[in-house]
Formats: sequence, structure tokens, C-alpha cells
Amino acid sequence: MVSASKKITIVGGSGALGAGLAKRWARKGHQIIIGSRDEKRASEAASRLNNEAGTKTIVGMENRVASENGEIIVLTVPFSNHMSTLSLIAPALDNKILIDVTVPLVPPKVRTVHIPEGGSCAKAAQEFLGKAVRVVSAFQSVAATHLDDLEHEIDCDVLVCGNDPEAREVVVELASDADMKAWHAGVIANSIVAEAMTSSLIFMNNRYKIDGAGLRITGKPGSAG
Repeated sequence: MVSASKKITIVGGSGALGAGLAKRWARKGHQIIIGSRDEKRASEAASRLNNEAGTKTIVGMENRVASENGEIIVLTVPFSNHMSTLSLIAPALDNKILIDVTVPLVPPKVRTVHIPEGGSCAKAAQEFLGKAVRVVSAFQSVAATHLDDLEHEIDCDVLVCGNDPEAREVVVELASDADMKAWHAGVIANSIVAEAMTSSLIFMNNRYKIDGAGLRITGKPGSAG
């Protein structure tokens, strides 16, 4: 079952991860706005993604304007641009859900876990933005290249963390729309687990020559009852 159509802004949507989410959601009827620091680049990216997804509903705008026009905002920028981008779009985020996909990777040591100030990227975002914004952490453990390939079946699960259970549920449903299984994984402080896991997955990809290692939750809901 596909969730009701939503207007979703993806800040950093020209990258593989953001592009993959954009195309998968657009195919399920969601309205997608690609945000970029440059409006022309955003429009060019939107045109390319429409062609790849076979849709016409993806548009491009400058980051601040894109955030003002979306009801749900997805942040898919590199860790180095995390706080500067949040500072730019913060005035447009009140009373909205922000899905933070940021992973604290610090090149060249991307296979080593880095714990950012504040405990995790998503927790730092929540503290910076305040309670008027419902921050939800998700999608860190999914290989960006797999998401970007619409023919690729996503063979891993998604951990969804946030302080607001209703906001988490919205993201769980959006994960399903993008052909992924998602699980409620607790409050925003728990996002450190998924963020840190990414470095280990990158290490395993290299060590075992895996094309996109992922995370799978075992066990059947309700089996303990």
C-alpha cells in the first residue's frame, strides 16, 4: 500500500542517494523537489531524474526555496556540509519533518567510525533546530548506488530513529514506498547506531568484495507475545 502523496524536498538530491530516493518516490506518486545550492543545477538534475524514472513530477529549486516549498525535507548532503546547510534552510523547517540521512564520514578514513560532536548527526540537528522541527534519522545503511538503480531490489533494512513516533511512522511508510523495509529503532539519540554502522559496512564491502553490504533485522514482530 502506497502512502498518501506528499511534497518532498531532497536537499542534496543530485547525488546518488538523494537521486535514488527521488526517483523511487516520484514513481509512487509523490511530488519531489530537488534542492541544490544552484537553481540551474537543480533544474538540470530534476530533468535528468524525470527521464530516468519516467516521470514528470520532479522539479528543481535552490535549497532555501526548495525547503520552503516542501512539507517533508530530506537532507542528503556530505557530513562536511551538514551544519552549514542546516543553518541555511532552518528558517523554512518549522512544523515540518526533517529526514536526516547524513553519515559522519571523515575522508580518507571512511572505514573508521567517527562520532561527531553531539553524539550523532541527527541528534545534533535536532538540538540545533529545536522542538519545532521533528528530526528523523533514516536510510544510512542503504548503498546509494543500489538506490539509484531502479532495477535493483534493495536487500537490506532501514533503522528509523526520532523523538516523535508519528514522524517516525511517516518515514517508515516512505521507506516502504521506496521498496525498503524499515523499523522503528527508538529516539533520535539511537541514530548513532545506524550512522556508525555505515563505516563498518564500507569496511566489509572492501574486505569481502561485497557490492553494497547492508543490515537485516531478524525475528518476527509479535513472535514474543
